[in-house]
Amino acid sequence: MNTPAPARRGALRSPWLQDAGLAALLLAGTVAVAGSAGGVAPGRAVAGGVATALGVAAVAVRRRWPVPAVGAALVGAVVRMALGAGPTPAELAVLVTLYTVAARRPRRTSLVVLGAALALVTAWTLVVAADGGGRLLGGPFGTGGETVGETPGGAATGPGSWGGILVLGPLLAGSWALGWGVRSRRAYLGELEARARDLERERDQQAALAVAAERARLTREMHDVVAHGLAVIVTQAQGGAAAFERRPADTLAALDAIVATGRESLADMRQALAPGDGPDDRPGDAPRPEPGLAELAGLVDRVRRAGTPVALHVDGVPHPLAATVDAAAYRILQESLTNTMRHAGPGAAAQVLVSYGDGALTLQVSDDGTGRATMHDGGDGGHGLRGMRERAALVRGEVTAGPGPGGGYVVHARLPLAPAVPREREAAP
Repeated sequence: MNTPAPARRGALRSPWLQDAGLAALLLAGTVAVAGSAGGVAPGRAVAGGVATALGVAAVAVRRRWPVPAVGAALVGAVVRMALGAGPTPAELAVLVTLYTVAARRPRRTSLVVLGAALALVTAWTLVVAADGGGRLLGGPFGTGGETVGETPGGAATGPGSWGGILVLGPLLAGSWALGWGVRSRRAYLGELEARARDLERERDQQAALAVAAERARLTREMHDVVAHGLAVIVTQAQGGAAAFERRPADTLAALDAIVATGRESLADMRQALAPGDGPDDRPGDAPRPEPGLAELAGLVDRVRRAGTPVALHVDGVPHPLAATVDAAAYRILQESLTNTMRHAGPGAAAQVLVSYGDGALTLQVSDDGTGRATMHDGGDGGHGLRGMRERAALVRGEVTAGPGPGGGYVVHARLPLAPAVPREREAAP
């Protein structure tokens, strides 16, 4: 059965297979060089074979054990130096394993290994310089001063063929520098990948926060719109039912108020869910602006017609507000009056105070009822008061609420004033 091409390519990229192929290539080159040389003493041949085996094995395991691998390659090279033999392709194992140590181990470790290799090369250079007559090299396996053989071109090989520190030193330093450069590049790419992951994580977190903020905004809008509309509708329906037999005209007026309130609530819901460009908007409809204090008189009038007396007092000179502050102020007053209608009890009246100060807008809604005096956060599980506090916090304001000193319930809000921004410009992306 044929192996798929992707599987073959994956096998060829295997580090172990690549190292084994490189080791086999060095072994083949060494065998070819040794075969082209002249006769060699048996003892020298065995020692040279062991040295070659050390270098080839070091290349084969260089990724798994880099430091032992470079040690084995150095030992093999030292053995061949001690034999007085010339260099072979197997000695390239020293450069390959030194590169691997520099690329895979900390800088201090790789520098120690490089220093040891340079010390060996320096010692070798001194020995060759002192052994001008060939009395020291050759070892017990051959006659001192003999050449190991000849290259295919006829040139003799021997101790002087290594070149000494002036040749081997730059080769070792270059191999280390190449490995360290690869390690530095890997570290740099790793930092880039980590930064990219952090940015992606931050982007996801920002998106999640934006979704949560939008969900909270929709929750507040829907709560305010639905709670206020239903409170007015229920109050009007109760009043209309009570007046049906004796005052039919009042019942018809209550029904008209219910219809108007329902339509307004639906329009507000459409605006909250699809502001200006949603699928529920009819062609040609202009987007409805967020309600503000300019609509406060209409809000108070609707609450009065629903049966709750409201006294409105404005302190200071009204002036344009930032759209966010304006909308937050309206929604806070709307929710406060809605809670008065729902929880203050029959016959309760409300007082609304709007005060324009130098640096803040102060809002206060109080009632003289008794239905909410002992109820937590307006009696709706805390959603209404929590929504008011969230709206105030968005404009760096605050809301407090609780039983009044003379009875009833009081909601107090303070919203810092910001420079007025046209609604169109504030809503622009």
